[in-house]
Amino acid sequence: MSENNDAKHIIILGGGFAGLWAAKELSKHDEYKVTVIDRNNYHLFQPLLYQVASAGLEPEQITYPLRGTFRRMLNVEFRMAEVTGLDLNKRVLLSDVGSIPYDGLIIALGSVTSYFGVPGADEFAFSLKSAEEAIDIRNHILSCFEYAQHETDPAIREQLLTFVIVGGGPTGTEYAGALSELANTSLRRDFRGLEKDTVKIMLIEGEDGPLNGYPEKLRGYAKKRLKKLGVHGYYNQHVVQVEADKVTLKSGEVIPTRTVLWTAGVRGNKVAEKMGVPLGRAYRIITNPNLQLTDHPEVFVAGDMALPMDGDRILVAPTIAPNAIQQGILVAKNLINHFAGKELTSFSYHDKGSLATIGRSSAVVHLGKLNITGFFAWITWLIIHILYLIGFRNRVIVLINWAAEYICFERGVRLILPKAKDTIPHGKADEYEASSTEGSALNNRSVKEK
Repeated sequence: MSENNDAKHIIILGGGFAGLWAAKELSKHDEYKVTVIDRNNYHLFQPLLYQVASAGLEPEQITYPLRGTFRRMLNVEFRMAEVTGLDLNKRVLLSDVGSIPYDGLIIALGSVTSYFGVPGADEFAFSLKSAEEAIDIRNHILSCFEYAQHETDPAIREQLLTFVIVGGGPTGTEYAGALSELANTSLRRDFRGLEKDTVKIMLIEGEDGPLNGYPEKLRGYAKKRLKKLGVHGYYNQHVVQVEADKVTLKSGEVIPTRTVLWTAGVRGNKVAEKMGVPLGRAYRIITNPNLQLTDHPEVFVAGDMALPMDGDRILVAPTIAPNAIQQGILVAKNLINHFAGKELTSFSYHDKGSLATIGRSSAVVHLGKLNITGFFAWITWLIIHILYLIGFRNRVIVLINWAAEYICFERGVRLILPKAKDTIPHGKADEYEASSTEGSALNNRSVKEK
């Protein structure tokens, strides 16, 4: 890090898309010292996280060391720490490594899963927001197949091979398609006697179909494509309770299952509740149109945590990567202008389009007035994701993996790591107690570790 004792110190909280692009923008200005703080020492490419959870990629293929990213940014330093609070008046960040003073602050800690207060969801449902959670899901899915292969009780076997995905947005839709392909290709060959109708994949969505907010043409295509993949769509439905071995819908229908993946919503990072900042809808931090705290103009917010408001009107700011990147660049520029006494720029989201893949050779792409479906949409999806992926090595490896999977119809990461024995769901304790370590993993455990 370049030495400049008179330089103002800017802290960036979070190494996600918003934090990373804010750091890149600030690295152009040597008159500032920049410290990026994150609990992890890597940037995670969340749009491909579902592929880790469906045995398509390894987590290291969609992550990149933050120190490697900042290596040539001489005024940018990385520090691994856990944020515990914030003293806005003294301009001091509180963390597990001590108090860190700042002149300017950018909060870009991202979001966590919102369960909307549904009973049992936080305890029994999986979230897909981190590399660790993706590995837990992959372990759990594969373990369910392992135990179901030799399960003699039809009811328990049905629970093990029924997978419920709550939320029909891009993540839920993409994971439903990927899981269906995993079950119907690699796992069908791995597990003898696994019939097509044995595995049930349910997609539960409160709207009348998947990908709410996309053009109707694309939504209709996604709905048909999911049906063709064998995904059972439960549309205009809401989950009212999640239990260890079943999910209850608002209609009263009960789905027996040991696996619930919750992708239905997000909320601001829980750290924000310890910062003394104004919170609005979904616990996101309220800012003015410049993405700035009104009472503390040296503090800016970007990414999923930001709730920019113009009076009583919420400005458009979807919780997706392009929005985080645009906000990260803007807050860096606005912070520089704030120190220089110049006019700040209001945030205006530039919609670069939406896209989602739905299984092999199939995707939907919405770019302006252009709506594409099928193979060419899938190629577009591939190219865009490769370009946004951080690190040349990661791009090459992911591209090779995708090519091998496409040619061989084979998911190559069908590995249950040691932790999997702790994440297998609760079976009947009295039936499994005496049967080796595999059986003990089923004893009265929740679907996920707390």
